[in-house]
Amino acid sequence: MKSFVEYSSDSDFSIHNIPFGVAVFNKEYIGCCTRIGDQIIDLATLYDLGYFEEIEGLGDNVFEAYTLNEFIELGKPVTNAVRLKIQELLLENSILSKDEKTIEEAFYELDQVKMMMPVHIPNYTDFYSSIEHATNVGKMFRDPANALLPNWKHLPVGYHGRASSIVVSGTEINRPKGQMKPADVEKPFFGPCNQLDFELEMAFIINKNTEMGESISTKDAEDAIFGMVVFNDWSARDIQSWEYVPLGPFLAKNFGSSISPWVVTLEALEPFRTASPTQDPEVLDYLKFEGDKNYDINLEVYLQPENGEQNLISESNYKHMYWNMTQQLAHHTVNGCNVEVGDLYASGTISGSDPKSFGSMLELTWRGQNPIQLNNGEERKFINDNDTVTMKAWAEKDGVRVGFGEVSGKIIPAN
Repeated sequence: MKSFVEYSSDSDFSIHNIPFGVAVFNKEYIGCCTRIGDQIIDLATLYDLGYFEEIEGLGDNVFEAYTLNEFIELGKPVTNAVRLKIQELLLENSILSKDEKTIEEAFYELDQVKMMMPVHIPNYTDFYSSIEHATNVGKMFRDPANALLPNWKHLPVGYHGRASSIVVSGTEINRPKGQMKPADVEKPFFGPCNQLDFELEMAFIINKNTEMGESISTKDAEDAIFGMVVFNDWSARDIQSWEYVPLGPFLAKNFGSSISPWVVTLEALEPFRTASPTQDPEVLDYLKFEGDKNYDINLEVYLQPENGEQNLISESNYKHMYWNMTQQLAHHTVNGCNVEVGDLYASGTISGSDPKSFGSMLELTWRGQNPIQLNNGEERKFINDNDTVTMKAWAEKDGVRVGFGEVSGKIIPAN
């Protein structure tokens, strides 16, 4: 496929992608959009000009909205048809390619738009599904010889997080405050976090509502997943280590998480499916699945100090995940927990076996024992005020590239 829109060969937003997002256009109005190369396309205008008339089930102009929720709730038969229609319109010699008036009205340069949160997120769950990450944490904080807890290989461990503080890329994050108690201190004290960290994650978004008592099988899970985003689960390690027993993370996590603005559909990621790691011991029946359910998605993390250059500090891959998305959703709903359109499910920190592929400062510096050296001569054990962390994700195979862009966030001093 070749588009009439020109873009570089290393663009995340090729004709093979067609992601979905929400933007403010020319500081005037908000609507749903897609992207190819560096062109942002106003889907509401394409709808009004009749380009989606043939798509059954689309109904009213769902693109005149502040979120994608109404659109993705239409389900895969409609959303897939829309994506394929956009792809067709963007090809060389298409009807749209010859419609200069529509191109002038509906196509925008990057500096003419501001990306918004793509979806309203009713509920958020964070999993803990990288065996390398879980093993590293177990070695640091528990018995190195028995790093994984007894349940870890039997179910996708997760917890319900705070949806209200998930923000779109580019939003500044205040350094959190809370109670901390280092091992060498007798009593806890209150103050700004001293061990602020990122967590390199991906997340998937749900396209349907279910009733309490319903469950979603591994076989049906992909029909319920609209697409994926890059996810930074900011974490306050020193607050977490004091508060997490016995109920898990609380203030250490709920102060902020960041997501990329473009939702990449599972259909766009289809060419990049790959086999999951071998699961041993064998999982229970409701967690069994058929086919390739992991995805070969390259991941990078950059740390940029104030007035400094970006430093590439981690290179990982989503294919390392021990528990895949279908298993995560099946486990989440097997007890009858209902899901809602826009629900977001994060993977947990993604780490590989190579130390350069670790997905957090906790691991990269091994709890601060081995600081990262920056190219300006500074070093980091954790994240400093005014540091910016940027994560990038893309898949590439046989000349086809599909990417997510980036999620970026700057840490500003505590209030």
